[in-house]
Amino acid sequence: MKTLVTGGTGVTGRALVSRLLDERRPVVVLDNKEGYKTDELRRRGAEVVIGTVTDPGTVERCMSGVGIVHHVAAAFREMHLSDRDYAFINIEGTRIVADAAHRRRVKKFVYCSTCGVHGNVEKPPATEDSPIKPADYYQQTKYDAELVTLAYHEKGLPSTILRPNAIYGPGDPGRYYMIFKRVQKGVFPMFGSGKTLYHSLYIDNLADAFMLSEQPDKGLGQAFLIGDEDYVEIEDLVRRVAKAMDRDVKIPHYPVWPLVAAGHIVEKICKPFGIAPPIFPRRVDWFRQDRAFDISKAKRELGYRPKIGLDEGLRRTYAWYKAEGML
Repeated sequence: MKTLVTGGTGVTGRALVSRLLDERRPVVVLDNKEGYKTDELRRRGAEVVIGTVTDPGTVERCMSGVGIVHHVAAAFREMHLSDRDYAFINIEGTRIVADAAHRRRVKKFVYCSTCGVHGNVEKPPATEDSPIKPADYYQQTKYDAELVTLAYHEKGLPSTILRPNAIYGPGDPGRYYMIFKRVQKGVFPMFGSGKTLYHSLYIDNLADAFMLSEQPDKGLGQAFLIGDEDYVEIEDLVRRVAKAMDRDVKIPHYPVWPLVAAGHIVEKICKPFGIAPPIFPRRVDWFRQDRAFDISKAKRELGYRPKIGLDEGLRRTYAWYKAEGML
């Protein structure tokens, strides 16, 4: 039977689709836009449908002959969208996909949430039972979609929820790329102490977790934090990036609170115009909010073992950036 991956042209979804194709499995990809080298997925045999998870008709067509669903699609870091849009895509979109999967008697429904549902981790490392404290509307909608998933699990749709940590690796144009670019300049301004904890997740390790979550008898009705083996202080992360690039980097320290104020002001100025702000609260939070997690539940119950460590993952990521001409 086919496997459906929503959000399959994005960084996370594409890595999962590639893994499925490596195993010669028939894959349907549903995403609202063409992504990085989507034609390559088509050439390898994936059926790519450009559409939205909020359209029941499109979702229903994609669900034909599907046995497993990985629901990865979500609104994320899109400044032109309102809070209502985020709720419609992330919550209602999940309901539409789960409902179609339930009616088609899909064997397993895997929902991709985020570790961000736990917000700032006050007593690191956090576990799945730590307080749910979303720090922004995106994280709140991701948690609300977890509740939708669990409701359909109770109706008879076998479901598992993954809460990935900070995803990075080949194909990622996001936060880690900004770290690499700044390190390349030789100076990385550090706002605050630099001792804030950060928990990375290499993209191949996340793909492993998705594959393990397909097991029919594992993780039913449960959420799992997924990350690399270790978390590190953010200054250590910067120095490891420099090591992966074989470069020296200076890390001067500055107070964080002026940056916090600037983040809120700039976001409010840019949002009405649909402009992506150069600085915003979520980006500033990297300097001051702990993100450290205990992945032992995923190890114990899913058999998850992160195979790629941080230093190797950073080396592979840097090699990809260079090969793509990005650095």
